[in-house]
Amino acid sequence: MRACLLFVVCVLMGGRTWGQATFTNPLLPSGADPWAIYHDGSYYYMHTTGRDLSLWKTPDLAQLSQAQKVTIWTPPANGPYSRDIWAPELHFLAGKWYVYFAADDGRNENHRLYVLENPAADPTTGQWTLKGELKTPDNKWAIDGSVFEYQGQLYAIWSGWEGDRNGRQDIYLARMRNPWTITGPRLRISDPGLAWEQHGLLPRFGSGEPAYILVNEGPQFLASPNGRVNIVYSANGCWTDFYALGLLWAAPGADLMNPAAWHKEPRPVFAATNVKGTYAVGHNSFFSSPNGQQNWILYHANSLPGQGCGRERSPRMQPFTFAADGAPVFGDPLPTDQSLSTPTGR
Repeated sequence: MRACLLFVVCVLMGGRTWGQATFTNPLLPSGADPWAIYHDGSYYYMHTTGRDLSLWKTPDLAQLSQAQKVTIWTPPANGPYSRDIWAPELHFLAGKWYVYFAADDGRNENHRLYVLENPAADPTTGQWTLKGELKTPDNKWAIDGSVFEYQGQLYAIWSGWEGDRNGRQDIYLARMRNPWTITGPRLRISDPGLAWEQHGLLPRFGSGEPAYILVNEGPQFLASPNGRVNIVYSANGCWTDFYALGLLWAAPGADLMNPAAWHKEPRPVFAATNVKGTYAVGHNSFFSSPNGQQNWILYHANSLPGQGCGRERSPRMQPFTFAADGAPVFGDPLPTDQSLSTPTGR
């Protein structure tokens, strides 16, 4: 009788063990460039669909596959932001919701950043309005736009070209006047100059395209408990199994627009090596547990080697900690058969 009661309790708890739910990665079968934010009791999640901007809402990110999904914006049939809708991010700034994304007209060299705004309390409702292009200084190719606030100043950060030709993607930073306007010059804080970042041989390339593309992309802001500024970025071609995360950092209180403020770790800080079901990890974001006591990294990876930049990339998440000096300690990407406890706090 006791065994039967325990079985019934476990079934009713949906796989929870004495109140603590568990999950295994991946969270969805497919979903590159994942982004999540926790706000007022719900997680809001986005990833690259390539064709529109969709938003998932759920109280439990481990149950993302069962979440409500809403398409919040569909691009026009033609025009400068009608194709290749990449790497959307949802931010809550000054009482309104903003989505930042990259798009082009079907020609990669025309990729730029764009901004949507919604004043509704719940971003899956209300009216989304295109504020327009997030115009970057020098008007160069730009993708993977993100924003963050530091010491009362709003900043934009993105991956871009120094000039007008493909071949190398760098990480740039600039101040913002408001959530849809960059002001002042851009500062390059990273380029793929380290040996481990230079795996960019293209499997195929067309006329006029280089055989190699060296990549720093997907920059993400991460504040440490001691005030240190961390920027985690993706390096190497996503079409290679060498795709991994690197780390830039600045000391607490630093002037972020001073090039001397930035330091770069010489080795990757999160890379998959001989991990079952996990290859080419990259393009991450960060979120906190509902109680604010846990830090989590959300990233995509392939399940098999050689799968490249296609729809096989799927979102995964795992907790991490900070070292005493404020450096994030991610550990290794986890295999897909490892059970994890869900983010705590509800």
